[in-house]
Amino acid sequence: MLVPSKPACRALHLLFLVLFLPLFALPLLVIVAASFATGWSGALPSGPTLAHYRDIAHGDPLHALITSVLTALAASVAALTAGTWAALAAQRLGPRTRRVVGTLFLLPVAVPSVVVGLSLLVAFSQPPLLLNGTPQIVIIAHAVLVTAFAHQSVTAALDRLDPAYEQSAAALGARPGHVLWRVKLPLLLPSLTAAVGLCFALSMGELSATMMIYPPDWVPLPVQIFAATDRGSLFAGAALAVALMATTLIVLLGISRIRTRASYR
Repeated sequence: MLVPSKPACRALHLLFLVLFLPLFALPLLVIVAASFATGWSGALPSGPTLAHYRDIAHGDPLHALITSVLTALAASVAALTAGTWAALAAQRLGPRTRRVVGTLFLLPVAVPSVVVGLSLLVAFSQPPLLLNGTPQIVIIAHAVLVTAFAHQSVTAALDRLDPAYEQSAAALGARPGHVLWRVKLPLLLPSLTAAVGLCFALSMGELSATMMIYPPDWVPLPVQIFAATDRGSLFAGAALAVALMATTLIVLLGISRIRTRASYR
């Protein structure tokens, strides 16, 4: 253990609780409590109700939740495909070129996401790629913003991968494509599932770039939450936020199970 002394370990646990509860747990508990209330005039919420959640079960909130899930899934798959392909291709390049490729993938993260949304809006507002006002431009924006995380995750996994597996398969006569599909990708599967989970979670919460480019018929849930709170419906917005968190958590738990099974292979 890093802290062999029991009193010091207890002190660290207490410090963790002191920092965790007010900074992380308490704001989430406030959101959950507000989602079941119609007012909050004192120390605790008042007017308990399930109306906010009943509203989510139909109409625009449900459509926005489905839109967010579909956008996040599509963006995560696109980001994982592009990031994995680039990481595998860059593995055969020199160290300096690999650093340049990594820097290029990090550029969308280094600038504000609203800049990414504006750049896509300008780039795809004229033929031949006229995507302004379509769901595709939202998916592209999310994919651009999360591809860096997929690329970094796969690159780190490739650096840790023992080359003996690939060399042994090649020595037995396996072709490069067969080695990639049957040896390298299965070994990378835990990192791939972790990367797609991270990309999904980040895409589900993306707002800034989405606000720049979303069409009226493709409104993700973060935009719906912003619209609800902007017009003063704070408690309805809290229920939408809880639905967003719960959906993201459920999908991440499913991905975690896949990752656990992949780790035991």
